[in-house]
Amino acid sequence: MPPTFNLEKNKEASMIKKTCCLSLLLSLLASPALAHFGMLIPDSDIIGQKKRTANIQLSFSHPFELVGMDLAMPASFTVTSGGKTRDLKPRLRANSLMGHQAWQTDYSFKRPGIYQFVMEPQPYWEPGEDLSIIHYTKTIIPAFGDDEGWDQALGLPAEIVPRLRPFGNYAGNTFVGQVLIKGKPLAHAEVEVEFYNRDNKFSAPSDYHVTQVIKADRDGVFSFSCPQAGWWGFAALTEADYTLKNPQGEDKGVEIGAVLWTYMHPLSTIKNSQ
Repeated sequence: MPPTFNLEKNKEASMIKKTCCLSLLLSLLASPALAHFGMLIPDSDIIGQKKRTANIQLSFSHPFELVGMDLAMPASFTVTSGGKTRDLKPRLRANSLMGHQAWQTDYSFKRPGIYQFVMEPQPYWEPGEDLSIIHYTKTIIPAFGDDEGWDQALGLPAEIVPRLRPFGNYAGNTFVGQVLIKGKPLAHAEVEVEFYNRDNKFSAPSDYHVTQVIKADRDGVFSFSCPQAGWWGFAALTEADYTLKNPQGEDKGVEIGAVLWTYMHPLSTIKNSQ
């Protein structure tokens, strides 16, 4: 007669495996989902006489947790200044960020102005949410002291227009923006906010603290006080009025996001010159 202890051990192992899987599933369901952010981060947020060229990194990630995702060659990458828009896509070079496919370029600033850099990515299929994601990502850089036109809308399908000047700010300042979809305010837009934890110096006290969430007012206007120096990303999300094919050829919904990045400086010690 065959021994029975192997059957008992197998049953015990099976129960343990099922319990672990259930615990993992419940943990995932109980935890807030990580927010996706298109990222467009220059190494200089303000251009002056000493540094006239900025290296600009384009990526797609969860910026606080430093979890990267592959970014395919963007559908478009442009800069708008002085009423003219220039195509920068041919200048992009392949790069790796957070262990995933990313892109970069160097841009030389020739004259004073407000430069609005915009990335439109290829649609990103997210099976966990059963939809495609397109984040129209924008970063605004001033050059050589110019301070006119930073609040100019570009007419993107989804866009955040700053109502606080998006440069020359300190940590603790309150950022104010307006969400526009096809040029019209998006009433009560949900806006996700994350800090780019670039050096991995900070940890969140809970999953809820990783991504802050704001509801805009009926005019699409929102505000948020940034407590830490560094890059802050704002992503206003909504459902597009069209569908795209998923990898299986099925029509699925599309999440479009208006993303804006702005840098908050630390308040430096001011020496007494007297």
